[in-house]
Amino acid sequence: MNIVTLSVASREAVEARALAAFEGKAQGAHYSFGSTDLLWQTLTRKRWELLQAMTGQGVMSIREAARRVGRDVKAVHGDVQALLAAGVIDRAERGIVFPYDAVHVDFMLTKAA
Repeated sequence: MNIVTLSVASREAVEARALAAFEGKAQGAHYSFGSTDLLWQTLTRKRWELLQAMTGQGVMSIREAARRVGRDVKAVHGDVQALLAAGVIDRAERGIVFPYDAVHVDFMLTKAA
């Protein structure tokens, strides 16, 4: 199964993961955000629904993605552009793709300072 991890991680943690990858240690697919605010700003509820509809489905058109989530094509197009800009989904020859079969979200909530 092709799994991606979405996480909130410090720059140091991302660098450590990159260094481990350069040493040949498998890291898996990761998208890291600098804060929970940035994660939620990028991955809104509607975008989560879109990712869920695209997970494990291969390449699809924006029109097909909109049909699957029951939304207007223009609105879905805006969310697709945001997800493309963030690097979360990819362009494909015949549309867009989220090339993963599952998503793992990893962050820790701690008490406020």
